[in-house]
Amino acid sequence: MKDLLCDEFQNVVGELLIRHHSILDVLSKLSESSARINRAICKSVTDCGCLSIDAKKVQFPDHVNSLEDLKKFLDSHLRGTLCPECEDIVISELGKSLFYTAALCNLLGLNLYDIFIAEYKKATTLGVFNLT
Repeated sequence: MKDLLCDEFQNVVGELLIRHHSILDVLSKLSESSARINRAICKSVTDCGCLSIDAKKVQFPDHVNSLEDLKKFLDSHLRGTLCPECEDIVISELGKSLFYTAALCNLLGLNLYDIFIAEYKKATTLGVFNLT
């Protein structure tokens, strides 16, 4: 069922993409959407203040026995949660990114769901060795 939803989304994108049908348009729109996601998150810090960033060098102890122990020392540096307004903006920008990712798949004759499954299999098979 989920593959049908992904395929249907990709089909709808194909039907709607009229103005920006060139590969150059899609590549530039995909890049722009990534920048807009970054901007929306930055604005949630600098304008709204619902998020803050507390970044500093991660200190690892000399002896870590396992990956689980190592994970205890990792930090996203992110504090707070998105307020409803900022969340709506970030969701909208992520949606546009998905739209143009699907458009790029259409132009290249690729199936978005197949890419998703291949990446999922790679991540679950390689685990932490899939650090790309």
